[in-house]
Amino acid sequence: MTAESVAYLNEAFMLASAGSAAVGWYLIRRGRREAHRRAMLTSVLLGAAFFLSYVLKTILIGDTSFGGPAQWREPYQIFLQAHSVLATVAAVLGIVTLRYAFKSRFASHKRIGPWTVTIWLITAATGLMVFLLLYVIYEPGPTRNMFRTWLGF
Repeated sequence: MTAESVAYLNEAFMLASAGSAAVGWYLIRRGRREAHRRAMLTSVLLGAAFFLSYVLKTILIGDTSFGGPAQWREPYQIFLQAHSVLATVAAVLGIVTLRYAFKSRFASHKRIGPWTVTIWLITAATGLMVFLLLYVIYEPGPTRNMFRTWLGF
């Protein structure tokens, strides 16, 4: 598998997770609790699949650097860092939100859930932009394996 093919798989997981979360949010606003639960659990599983495949790609294949114009490298890096912070916040909120649901603490779940799904949808949108910038809009930069980079190869 190439870095690019795994990146497409990662993006599919992320977008499917965001789509499932959006559907789940819609369903709960219509009072369809069981359908909401199924959609959100699907979103969580797809999000976990994204995270696992992303980590495995990073460890086994490596990270692809920005291959676009030099004047866009710094803005890209700032955007990437903002996306990474959002992704971390979304993951933590997701765990908290899930925990509330599994413990039947629905008042807390209801209070934090809209924030969680909103941040996850923004994270998915910024992740899509990162993907497009790395693999579609510009030629991908080199992909370097994390261990080779650490060891100086």
